[in-house]
Amino acid sequence: MKDLNLVPTFLWFLLLFPLHKAVANGVTPEETKQLRDEVREMFYHAFDGYMEHAFPLDELRPLSCEGEDTLGGYALTLIDSLDTLALLGDRERFTASVEWIGKNLQFDINKTVSIFETTIRVLGGLLSAHLIASDYATGMRIPSYDNELLDLAEDLARRLLPAFDTPTGIPFGSVNLMYGVDEHESKITSTAGGGTLTLEFGVLSRLTNDPIFEQVTKNAVRGLWARRSKLNLVGAHINVFTGEWTQKDAGIGTSIDSFYEYLLKAYLLFGDEECLFIFQEAYSAAMHYLYNDPWYVEVNMDSAAIVWPLFNSLQAFWPGLQVLAGDIDPAIRTHTAFFSVWKRYGFTPEGFNLATLSVQHGQKSYPLRPELIESTYWLYKATRNPRYLDAGRDIVASLQYGARCPCGYCHISDVEFHKREDHMESFFLAETVKYLWLLFDLAVGPDNLVENGPYKYIFSTEGHLLPATPQISLLQEHCSYFGAYCNRDSLKEEPNASDKSADSQETNGSRVSEDWVRTRFPLDSSSFKASPVSGLIKGLCPGLTHEQKYGISYLASVDTPHEDNSAKQKDTVVQSQAIVVVSDQISNQSLSGDGNDNNVKESTERELESDPSQS
Repeated sequence: MKDLNLVPTFLWFLLLFPLHKAVANGVTPEETKQLRDEVREMFYHAFDGYMEHAFPLDELRPLSCEGEDTLGGYALTLIDSLDTLALLGDRERFTASVEWIGKNLQFDINKTVSIFETTIRVLGGLLSAHLIASDYATGMRIPSYDNELLDLAEDLARRLLPAFDTPTGIPFGSVNLMYGVDEHESKITSTAGGGTLTLEFGVLSRLTNDPIFEQVTKNAVRGLWARRSKLNLVGAHINVFTGEWTQKDAGIGTSIDSFYEYLLKAYLLFGDEECLFIFQEAYSAAMHYLYNDPWYVEVNMDSAAIVWPLFNSLQAFWPGLQVLAGDIDPAIRTHTAFFSVWKRYGFTPEGFNLATLSVQHGQKSYPLRPELIESTYWLYKATRNPRYLDAGRDIVASLQYGARCPCGYCHISDVEFHKREDHMESFFLAETVKYLWLLFDLAVGPDNLVENGPYKYIFSTEGHLLPATPQISLLQEHCSYFGAYCNRDSLKEEPNASDKSADSQETNGSRVSEDWVRTRFPLDSSSFKASPVSGLIKGLCPGLTHEQKYGISYLASVDTPHEDNSAKQKDTVVQSQAIVVVSDQISNQSLSGDGNDNNVKESTERELESDPSQS
């Protein structure tokens, strides 16, 4: 990317539109509380507007105070809002919503739906709410609940399975919930559409003990990655039958974005080392070919020739993903650049041309997207820098002034003139206000499921809460919580004194829920030994770190191939109350037992297409 002659222009642009005005006052503690309460009111203004004027249709028309079916006609916004209600501690409305859905929702309908959108919004919403409603530890257990949402989720997922019956394993973009794939269905799908299904389907497999859901989505990822270019880049659209790329533009935004996201998160939630390895390779290539500090461009996946010097709004999730990966410095610089666009217009347009420094023609809208807010939350969580609270305050002001409508919040059809459009996507309630509320609640002193709850949560690409419970995250671990199951070979009759001491420290007070250690990738596989889970006996496994016991970090296989050069940048250590991002050498502890290769296996072939209106 050294041949891109836009760097001086970038610097000039940042000087013209700095992140903070010199005279701006920082957010005070009292103002932070007020902002948190204001965001809560924003959620209820939109949620109540939907329930009063649109329910049970899919989405709200906030200007005309009417409803519309946009995805499948099954109360989409209510399903997407369930875990936000739980996060806000609204037991009454959470319970009423879960009970209504359990009694009234059905998927035996003649509707053709997007695989991608249905998975991340509906399947993810049902699974997240089920995990909250069925667990006393969350504080939101519904006594009368009897797995109704899980049953609905399984029924829905089985209706989506026919889409995966392709020569490449990459699914079609759409499927009819009653009749399967239409004979005239397009064979072209997006990389994000085919590669952003593993979390929801993987959780479902663990909850139902049926591996088929995880298998088909993992095969789709393998099919896409098997067709990467020699530069380790993937294109935007692919033919699910032939495996040929129909659009070879490689980027981190539109049509590709969450493919990267789910590679890392599949490792964080499931301990999937194959996905970690693919992420390392893909991330390294993205940083080498797409990154022009602090921006990202789109290039031809084969030649790396620049196709678009464009910032598109979906790229704004990337700094948040970099926080999870431990690459903090470039995340900070990129967020600063992206937020400068918001400051200029009051919103981020769908496309901003980096060559002309103007809104891209035909991409002037802001459909209430959450990605920039998501990254703001993660960077504040990692650094505790008050500049991110200032950014959050500016975002709230923009939404309140420019997007608030009589019954909810409106799309902005033109960021330059702040024209409003009569539509409110369900992800406004699932993500946009959720990340804003989490940002300010974190600064106030968090008291919510995510920060202080019984589990660590991975956010789906739709912002749904997926907990790292033993059933979900520790399926192939050697240990889970104390008194759980261990490999027979690693047991001792009595833990040694140091083990007892460490255990007592780990269970003392709230540090168990506050310390979240993430290793900066790639994991040094030489410091761990993996052993098969066999001969399970109840007891305590010695020699495990805090992270291993609680399902936060996972054991790397002995022969994990290749080491990501992009991780050889200067180590970053950022500590905070709730997250610790550390460098490679995190632990020299190893487990006893036989080594177990878990090398990456590329699928013979898999690919597909869909055009997600990514949320």
